Formats: sequence, structure tokens, C-alpha cells
Amino acid sequence: MSKSVLCVVHNRHSRPGQVAEALEAKGWRIETCCPRAGEPLPDPADHAGVVIFGGPMSANDDNLDFVRRELDWIPKVLDAGTPFFGICLGAQMLARCLGAAVAPHPEGLHEIGYYRIAPTPLADGFLADPLHVFHWHGEGFELPEGAELLATGDTFHAQAYRYGEAAYGVQFHPEMQRDILEFWMKAAAHKLGSPGAQPPGGQLAGHARHGPEMHRWLDGFIDSWLARHEPAHSNRQQ
Repeated sequence: MSKSVLCVVHNRHSRPGQVAEALEAKGWRIETCCPRAGEPLPDPADHAGVVIFGGPMSANDDNLDFVRRELDWIPKVLDAGTPFFGICLGAQMLARCLGAAVAPHPEGLHEIGYYRIAPTPLADGFLADPLHVFHWHGEGFELPEGAELLATGDTFHAQAYRYGEAAYGVQFHPEMQRDILEFWMKAAAHKLGSPGAQPPGGQLAGHARHGPEMHRWLDGFIDSWLARHEPAHSNRQQ
């Protein structure tokens, strides 16, 4: 049986959203793992790719058992050569594993809502033009040594990077769908007053306007990220 793509989430109720839909539409099988709920992290060599999603905790919370386990596991993913995609917290964890700092914005600013990112000269094949993407974070990462910066933003400079051939970290949430956004705004309403956060109406309007373009970017990214693997089955029209 062909290998699946492993989605690592940080709450039992968390959903991989558009990432899972895009992968499944391309014929990939999805497996999920929630280390916070005590589930063990598998051998990364058994998977065609690994996606680590975001969460309310910090990549610096290595006093938490599951955070420490993930930080210890990510180098095994890299050593196995398994394609890695870190989203928000996942990107920050990868940065920490590569020796880079993760910290709040020096002015206490947050990115919560849709914000513009722009490609760097190294972004060919990753991002062709500026794009508005969804964020929900108050910490950012420095660029790890040996990594290539692929996209930048105005509030948090480092927005996307590549390490090696197939390890990527992005500060934004391409998995975002409207129902997930509505749930986040309700479950974490106390964050909506953070400096720099967009109001709920602005976030919903931003999703209606920019979400489809972000999802088209995700669709193309997955094709290049997993290019050397074949999906378990194909749902595509021949």
C-alpha cells in the first residue's frame, strides 16, 4: 500500500481543513496524530509527507511533554528525507530544531486575519506574486541558518522558508476554511483584541476575498512538495 500523508494536530477537535481536502482530491490518504492527546509519533519513513499544524501553545513550551516529543521527532523526519510542511506552530518548531529563535513581536503585535506576504528572489516555484494569507499568531521565527527565505511580511518579516529539498515552514494557515475561522473566533475570542488583530467582520470579508486564491496556492504547492511520490489512489479525471 502506498504511503499516506501524516497530519499532526494539537487538539482533538482540530481539523486539517483545506490541506486535507486538497491532498485527498489529489488521491492522497490522510492519517492524523494528536501528540497532545497522548498519541505516539510514528516512524516518519512510513509516510510520504508530514504536516505539523498550529496550536495555542508556543514552540518554546518544551516543558510540555508533547511539545518536547515533537521537537525531538522533527529531526527524525528530516533525517528520513520525508517531505515536511510546518504551518505556524509547525514552522516555528522546525525553526527551533534548526537553531533559530522563536519569539513574540518586539512591539507586542499580532497577525490575526488576512495579511499580505511577498515573494523573495528565492521564491521561484513557491510563490510567484504577493498573496493575502490567513494568520493567527503572536510569535514569529528567525530564519534558520542554511534555510532559504521564500516570503516576507510587514509585521513579521519571515513568513516562509525552505530547508533542504523538501522541508518548508510557513507562518500562515493555508488550511483555513470559513467554518474553522468562525470556530477559532468563538473559541479564542479573547485574542481578537490583541494589537494588530483584525475585527471578526474584517476576517470574514478577508476570507471571502482572499481564501480562494490562498487555496489555489496551496493546491500548486502540494503538487511540487510531494512531486517525487505517487498518491495511494487518484481521484483526478483522466
